[in-house]
Amino acid sequence: MATRKWLAASLGIFFIITLCAGSVQAKVILKLQSGLPLALPILGSNINWIAEKIKDATNGELTITVFEPGKIVGAMEVLEAVSRGQIEAGYGPSGFWEGKMSGAAFFTAIPFGPEIPEYLAWMFYGNGLKLYQEMYDSAGYNVKVLPTIIMSAETSGWYRKKINSPADLKGLNIRFFGLGGKVMKKLGASVSLLPGSEIFPALERGAIDATEFSVPTVDTRMGFYKVAKYNYFPGWHQPATINEVLINKATWNKLSKAHQTIIEMVCMAGMTHSIAHSEGAQGKVVKENKEKHGVENVYWSQAMIDLFHKTWLEVAEEEAAKDAFFKKVWLDVQAFHAEYKTWLNLGFLPRK
Repeated sequence: MATRKWLAASLGIFFIITLCAGSVQAKVILKLQSGLPLALPILGSNINWIAEKIKDATNGELTITVFEPGKIVGAMEVLEAVSRGQIEAGYGPSGFWEGKMSGAAFFTAIPFGPEIPEYLAWMFYGNGLKLYQEMYDSAGYNVKVLPTIIMSAETSGWYRKKINSPADLKGLNIRFFGLGGKVMKKLGASVSLLPGSEIFPALERGAIDATEFSVPTVDTRMGFYKVAKYNYFPGWHQPATINEVLINKATWNKLSKAHQTIIEMVCMAGMTHSIAHSEGAQGKVVKENKEKHGVENVYWSQAMIDLFHKTWLEVAEEEAAKDAFFKKVWLDVQAFHAEYKTWLNLGFLPRK
């Protein structure tokens, strides 16, 4: 009798092990093309962190191989390459696609717009994420979008000469990103959007007079202080910055629910990781830029900040009049802010 029970139990265990072994998924490898140099702090390093955590969380069943910009396709070709399945995934800022879809930069940064807490709230508890995916779907792109990092306020740019008045912006050749770039253009600057790898050479040879790019740790790694000695603050054009992971939708739909969930959770963890990294590292670098590299850290006058703000509101209304989706997102952002502002004005101590 005991022998029969032991045999039955053994057969049962064998059956369970066999079922489990049969349910193990084949290993999945996704190629991801970055639109930003991987050596950059936060901007580049965080996508490698995410890839490592996904591999660890799936015990190696799901591996994301990350490639430098240009290794497979150009930085500005990532969206199309992912959509048509040339590569399975891509990484970078949605603002790179502003020329393809009006309002794309809303999902990277909004001038005078939400800082990190409000941006995350709008994205995950407002309509942000829904509108984000709708933008790609409506434009016919076959991608699943996941916000994956969020960073502190950027600097307002590195300039070869001091900007003392609005007149100094007229004719200025500057690399400037997204919606803030539209503001600078309206104020008379000649604006271009160069990918990261091209900025320093253009600044060094005088093809551009100034540039904005990212937070101080990133800008310093880029070497801007070697050429441009005036670093302006605050980053009115990007009070917070989100980057995205795009996954080919057919590839996404083939993944198991468990793998999809792990990717979503690790991308959200990546946002927490990037907040801590970007908030924790900037003060030291700003101080060193001044003391070691002779950089003058300049805070815009209130008159210039008011001008940038006024011009942004004009740009937003003009763009909303031209494009229905831009208008839809802009109205939603404003409606969310109007409600959030009640909490913002009451819940926090004033800054010092």
